[in-house]
Parts: sequence; C-alpha cells; structure tokens
Amino acid sequence: MAFRIDKEKCVGCGLCADTCPQGIISEEDGHYVIDEESCVSCGACAGECPQEAIAEA
Repeated sequence: MAFRIDKEKCVGCGLCADTCPQGIISEEDGHYVIDEESCVSCGACAGECPQEAIAEA
C-alpha cells in the first residue's frame, strides 16, 4: 500500500521530498505529491511531516 499526502494539510515545506529514499515526491502547485505507483511504503516521509499530512492510502 502506498502513502498519500493530504493537500489540505500540506504546507509545502518539502521535508517529505528531502526524506524520501526513492525520490518520488515532487512539488505540484505549492504542495507535494507522492508517485503512488512507485511508493515502496517505507513510511520515511510520514515520520518527517510536521503537519501529519501523510498517511497510507
């Protein structure tokens, strides 16, 4: 199962993208998105998000 970023909670800080070992998180319209097809569900991004905007999809 992949992780997903809640755009309502995301403040665009970029910590998730900096943490992702797969490099599959990118900025889109001031918020970040995860390429869910490439996500290996390691959870590194969720642990870094100060807004708790990332959860399993």
